[in-house]
Amino acid sequence: MLPTIFVSHGSPMTAIMDSPARHFLATLGGKLPRPRAILVASAHWDTDRPTLNAVSHNTTMHDFYGFPRALYDLQYAPPGAPELAARAAMLLQKAGFSAGLDETRGLDHGAWVPLLLAYPAADIPVLQLSVQSRRGAAHHLALGAALRPLRDEGVLIMGSGSFTHDLRRFRGGVALDAPETPDVTAFAHWMDEKILAADLASLADYRRLAPHAADEHPTEEHLVPLHVALGAAGPSCHAERLHSSVEFGFLRMDTYAFSG
Repeated sequence: MLPTIFVSHGSPMTAIMDSPARHFLATLGGKLPRPRAILVASAHWDTDRPTLNAVSHNTTMHDFYGFPRALYDLQYAPPGAPELAARAAMLLQKAGFSAGLDETRGLDHGAWVPLLLAYPAADIPVLQLSVQSRRGAAHHLALGAALRPLRDEGVLIMGSGSFTHDLRRFRGGVALDAPETPDVTAFAHWMDEKILAADLASLADYRRLAPHAADEHPTEEHLVPLHVALGAAGPSCHAERLHSSVEFGFLRMDTYAFSG
């Protein structure tokens, strides 16, 4: 059975910028068994109900602005997986979710940036799952749990977001290697402790329990992909932190694998 993965994808610049996180993501594909397909729950697709893109051929969405031309020249267009999307929607519906399919949407940068680095050949079918950030962490744990059977079918379930994501702190001139701020350290330490302990109850209630949670995630779309990956791994999962780094002093780029 394949593990599940949570990756911090950072800004679109991760695709081209020299950083520890970029170097790590370029090795990620080699650390995992080759999947039959990859399902990505991305922070950059936030909908009222769970939705899967069901396309035969993915297109590259450059869903950002104000970045260097080199980013807009990048293309990542792996095959889609419409039959798998239909199966995933069926599993979600069976679990009580009102799931749907989108037959036109391509891959946003929450999906294609890490996959471009991890699987540059773009030869593994990819489909995306939307998040519902207003529904909170427990909803996304249940969403992942409903998709757990796909792991037995060779599907890599990946949550793509950010371990911390308070972009209000970003100002021009902040150095990539700026020291990590104490509140970011406190939040990340609490999260890491609960993740490694597989304390899903506390992680479902992180908003109330974790120090500085509302500061590190003013909105939840960049953290709940972690809960999808956790839910798909199961209540007795074994967690391993594969990477940890910080950018600009406040953007944690941690990646975890979950098996069980």
